[in-house]
Amino acid sequence: MAEIKTVGIVGAGQMGSGIAHVCALAGYDVRLNDLDPDRVKEGLLQIERNMVRQVSRGLITPEAMEAGLKRISATSDLAEIGQSDLAIEAATENEEIKKAIFKSLHPYLKPDTLLASNTSSISITRLASSTDRPERFIGLHFMNPVPLMKLVEIIRGIATDVGTYETAVTFARSLGKTTANAEDFPAFIVNRVLVPMINEAIYTLYEGVGTVEAIDTAMKLGANHPMGPLELGDFIGLDTILSIMNVLHDGLADSKYRPCPLLVKYVEAGWLGKKVGRGFYDYRGDTPVPTR
Repeated sequence: MAEIKTVGIVGAGQMGSGIAHVCALAGYDVRLNDLDPDRVKEGLLQIERNMVRQVSRGLITPEAMEAGLKRISATSDLAEIGQSDLAIEAATENEEIKKAIFKSLHPYLKPDTLLASNTSSISITRLASSTDRPERFIGLHFMNPVPLMKLVEIIRGIATDVGTYETAVTFARSLGKTTANAEDFPAFIVNRVLVPMINEAIYTLYEGVGTVEAIDTAMKLGANHPMGPLELGDFIGLDTILSIMNVLHDGLADSKYRPCPLLVKYVEAGWLGKKVGRGFYDYRGDTPVPTR
């Protein structure tokens, strides 16, 4: 098994910054990169805000926070990411973008660097085949928000070797996470079950069976879900929901995975959810208001 001391992360959005957060607290030196320098700055600020919240709740000590923040460095140089022991791609859920990142990293990789993708739906085998080391490539699907959610799905591609898998499991568990092995099929386990449920909730709205408020209230109180499916879709990002549904529909060729036309309309309108201030709810006021 490889020894991991440094972790490079490409993508400083919600997922990338969350992964950096937990890695730093676990004692790893972290290098955080993004094409947009402003996103790296915002990611670092978000990490600090989240750690302050953890301190206030007694989840970590002020000393742990201070040490963790010192372990994270921003870099615009992919060479620094490539020289890490483990390089994790945490970009948007788009296969071509992810492959382009791995190709850009290729000239800078150490011979023993492990590669991982945080994809929530895309084939690990296909992503790995675009690199020079498919045997050292693995899927590490963290859940959002990373500091709070306990699960990491571990997904092997067809060429992933045993040592890479064992190293990935050990690494994820060192972050205080529980691991679940998922086979390399579209959307793996969590999103294979969760995202079609959200899509079905959108169909329920589209067909007039219930309003936004009624659907979310029904699932929270009738199924004991902590968050309604439409609210959850907004939290995840409706563009991500649509991407995963397209992966399921294309990969499994089953009409039950057809994205709801209303979901497509919301994404076309740019109403992507909480991150832009409007989705199935409008978040621009003091209280979220249903948009339908």
